Amino acid sequence: MSIADMVQKMIDDLNETMADAVKSDKGNNAAMTRVRKAMQAAKGAAQDVRMHISSIRNG
Repeated sequence: MSIADMVQKMIDDLNETMADAVKSDKGNNAAMTRVRKAMQAAKGAAQDVRMHISSIRNG
């Protein structure tokens, strides 16, 4: 998978989370949990991108 594909997937996943973010702003606790899980997944995906870039740079 290319770096661009990895980043685009992160963007797509975060865009899907926007509806839950709006619900979270209104106090919906279940939506808050879903947003928190999405943020944790984004953190992991970002780490995967960083590792992929490092592996390319280091040969």
